[in-house]
This record gives sequence, C-alpha cells and structure tokens, in this order.
Amino acid sequence: MPIPVIAIFDVGKTNKKLFLIDDNYQIVYERSARFVETVDEDGEPCENLESLRSSVYDSLQQVSKMGEFEIKAINFSTYGASFVYLDEKGEPLTPLYNYLKPYPETLKQEFYAKYGGEEQLSLETASPVLGSLNSGLQLYRLKKERPELFAKVKWALHLPQYLSYLITGKAVADITSIGCHTHLWDYTKDQYHQWVMEEGLAIKFGEFTPADSSSIAVYEGKSYHVGVGLHDSSAALIPYLANLSTPFALLSTGTWCISLNPFNQDPLTAAELKQDCLCYMQFKGKAVKASRVFAGNEHEYQLKRIADHFDRAAYLFKHLKFNPGLFLKLGTKVPENQHPQLEFSAVSAFEKRDLTLFNTAEEAYHQLIVDLVKQQVYSLKLVLNSGVKRVFVDGGFSKNAIYMHLLAISIPDIEVYASSVAQATAIGTALSINDAWNNNPVPSDIIELKYYSFIQRTL
Repeated sequence: MPIPVIAIFDVGKTNKKLFLIDDNYQIVYERSARFVETVDEDGEPCENLESLRSSVYDSLQQVSKMGEFEIKAINFSTYGASFVYLDEKGEPLTPLYNYLKPYPETLKQEFYAKYGGEEQLSLETASPVLGSLNSGLQLYRLKKERPELFAKVKWALHLPQYLSYLITGKAVADITSIGCHTHLWDYTKDQYHQWVMEEGLAIKFGEFTPADSSSIAVYEGKSYHVGVGLHDSSAALIPYLANLSTPFALLSTGTWCISLNPFNQDPLTAAELKQDCLCYMQFKGKAVKASRVFAGNEHEYQLKRIADHFDRAAYLFKHLKFNPGLFLKLGTKVPENQHPQLEFSAVSAFEKRDLTLFNTAEEAYHQLIVDLVKQQVYSLKLVLNSGVKRVFVDGGFSKNAIYMHLLAISIPDIEVYASSVAQATAIGTALSINDAWNNNPVPSDIIELKYYSFIQRTL
C-alpha cells in the first residue's frame, strides 16, 4: 500500500526543498536544489523565478509517479517580503525583486510624508522602517515609477501564495505574509491599512483566505488538497503552538536571532520599534510580538577574528564545553544582573574588545558568548511578559553549550530549553492544514527538548 503523505515545498533564499511527510509527521522523502541567481532590470541580484516555477512542476510530477507514496495534499512555505506580479493570464510581469534591493530615498520620504510619518505608520503596521523589506513599499514603488506596468498587474501575490497559485490557479492573500513587516496591515484596526485602500492595492492581493484552509485542485489528472502557503517564520512556530498549551517564547537562532512571543499581543511602542521590534502574524491570525538581533552573523565574524588571532581552526570552537572557572574569571557570574545591557545595541560589546587581553582562545570565546548573551537577553526581554515562564531556543545556538548555560544563568526565573524540531518550517506548514489530509491526531513528540535545569545554572 502506498504511504499517504503531504508534499511540502520549503523555499529559502539559498536552498529550495521538497519534503514528503507521512501522517505520523515523519519525513519520508526529501530533495533539495539550488538555483543560480539572475538579475533584474537594474542589475540587482534576484531569484530566478522561471527556475523556481519549473522546479515546482517538475518535482511534483516526479514524486507523484513514485509508487510508494500517495500525495494527499500540498502546501508551501517561503521567505517573506517578496511579491510576484501577474498579468491577466497569470504570467509574471517582472523579476522577483530582492527584498534587499535599495529603496529610493526620495520615494520613501514622499510615501511617509503622505501617510502620517515614519513613527505613526510603523506603530500602526507593527513594523520598523525597513525599505524594500516592507513589501508594501515595493508595490508602491512599482505604481509610482512604472505606472504603465502597474496597470497590467492583475494580481500581486507574496511568494508562498504564488506557488500555491501555480497549482490551484486561485489568487489569494494570507495573513502570515500580509501581516509581517509589510506596512500593509493595520494592527490597530485588524484590516488593510488605509494607505493600501487609498492607493487601490487591496484588490490586487486576491481573496483574503485563512492560513489553515485548503482547496481541492486537480493537477496532471490527480486531485489534491492545496494550502494557501505560509511565511516561513510563522510556519516554524506552528509545531510549538500545536504541542504546547502554556505560554512560552521561542528564540529562533540563525543569522538573525529572533525572539517570538505568541502570547504577547500588546501594541508595539515607538521605543520598541527603534530597538528592532516588530510583529509577526501567526497562522490563526494573532499577533506575535518579536524582537531581533543580528547575533548569528556577528558570531561568525567574531569567531573568525578569534580563530585568526590565536591561530586555531574556527570549527573547533563549536565543540567547546562550558567552563565555569573561565566564566568566573571573566568576572560575570550573572551577566544580566552584574553587567546589564542598559540600551539596545545592534552589535555586542565584543566588537570593541582587545584580543591581546585574553590568555587563550577559549577565554576569548567565552567572553564573546557572554557579550552576545547580554545583548540577546536585552532583546528577549523586550517581548517577554509576565505569563511566559519558558523559553525554547532552536537553531544554531541551541547546540552551543556555552550559550545555553549563560542564557539560563541570565534569566534565572525562566525555564530555558534547547529545542529541536526536524525541519520545523516544513512540519509546521503541514500541520497548518492537518485536518484536510490526516485522520491521525497530531503527535505529541514532534519537539525534542533539553532542559537547562536550576542545578546546571548554579555555579
């Protein structure tokens, strides 16, 4: 008998993956691809949209012919802040512009002057001013700079919804994409922002559709339940929401270290926005207060600096164990209390440290993690509220023993866990439409946890 599965397309900036996940949430098949970037009309690097489109069709055709699996459903998760502009026939009108593409300063000033100023608009849309990362400004730019092309745009779909459109032919909008640092959604009114209506943009986003919904679509003669697609950051939160009922915060660590509190719906303040706070939107439509620091990127840079100075291989540091003696020698038994980070900083204190003051590479590395954790705790506390007594850390730093011990020491009133979910984004994307294709209850063991206990915190 073929194994019933859901096919999940998980599209990152670098890796494009297809997973087949069975009804017990085990990944039973995986394939990965990388595409060479192309450039847009301004010579800026961008996603190869044609390669991505072809890959979805080709991959689906191949796995649907595999006799050992029966695909019941399909869903998609991708990075955010990226629009695909389609004409009446559903054909792309432009390249898939990179959200890092510089935004024209004059147009930016014109936009904020017209619609209430940076602070007001940021407060209402729960997002800092981020240029092209505010994807609504990409569409505004297209309208102002290329009005003839804009007039041909029938649909402006965020990337997850475009991939869904490739199978269903239905143009839809999803709250996890619309609601995350786009400047499109008014969190104070729970609807599209007034500027979106005044510019006539809302009609181009398709029908607003719940993120946990699906529709029946026939592709290559076979019928599937097809989801609307999800923003990957929101998808990665779903396994935790599905398995945990008491309030928690998730610290998702990678290049960016993002603190996510799905149990904090308090409006963002102007001060929080200036400290890189924003709101994501979870798949059930509730705000997720978030803060972020560029700590993973800084860790890699400073690690190389330490390795070069002490003539050591960088990979050796990632296997270092926590050394309480070294920690005490650094004079920071409780980093947050004795040496609090009193203000927001885009980089840690280690940036300005003189490496010649350290006797060993291990000592320097412990200091780096102390400094990163102080910065992280400051950022984390921006989104914590009284109900949250547990923090789960996933991603790269969850496997770093020094980081985890120091984080646990720094927030002694909160339980700290290193957590892992195999392919959390893909699993979350499948869970979002579980009822459409799966008769089994959601497994309770999706998340693996390692608790950093009180004993481990005490030095």
